[in-house]
Amino acid sequence: MPIALILGALDIILVVHAARSGRFYPWAYVILMIPGFGALAYVLVELAPEWFGSYQGQKARKHIVRAVNPEGRYRALTDELAITDTIANREALAAECLMLGKFDEAKHHYDEILARPLGEEPIYMLGRARAQFGAGRSADTVATLDELRHRWPDYQSADGHLLYARALEEIGRTDEAIEEYKALAGYFPGAEARVRYGLLLERLGERAEARRVLTDLLTHMRRAPRYVRKVQAEWIGVAEKALRG
Repeated sequence: MPIALILGALDIILVVHAARSGRFYPWAYVILMIPGFGALAYVLVELAPEWFGSYQGQKARKHIVRAVNPEGRYRALTDELAITDTIANREALAAECLMLGKFDEAKHHYDEILARPLGEEPIYMLGRARAQFGAGRSADTVATLDELRHRWPDYQSADGHLLYARALEEIGRTDEAIEEYKALAGYFPGAEARVRYGLLLERLGERAEARRVLTDLLTHMRRAPRYVRKVQAEWIGVAEKALRG
């Protein structure tokens, strides 16, 4: 039997499988539009993780589905919220809006949540701050995070702390931003905080201290496990570029 017929038959079998397992969209289109490779992607991303329970496979599947249909989950969550307006459904939609860059809509959802008696939680106020920052409203971000810290003084969030430092930097309160970055450098899980700290020092003319911070970071990263370096590759690259400049 010619290879073309075999591949065609395999494509049809996988399209039928996708339809019966509730995966017709987008996989039927991927399989049919990219003969051979589409079928291979379906096997690797959908079937292999089921056979072997691969976490990486599950992640790959999400990436491909997002690439093919970036707003599919957004529409599904919008429909769910229209049917059942719960805090959980609204927060899921707000988080998806942040992912898609729909910052004004995300802020609206977080505002709605915070206005509810059971929605007065620091995590939702942090979500509002993220939406404000994404929309370019850094002063509002600082005000929201100041309110969060006032209302929940024991709440701790490394990501929230980094967001606060970035917002301070954006509105020109650089002395305060330096202090926040300096504090973050001691505990933030990852390279971003220290790289941003070094870049701000460089911008303020403190070149020697900036080079020390970035050099120390790169030394630490070289000693880190390979998977850590892979995850932090983007910020390692930024630090290396800054030192070369």
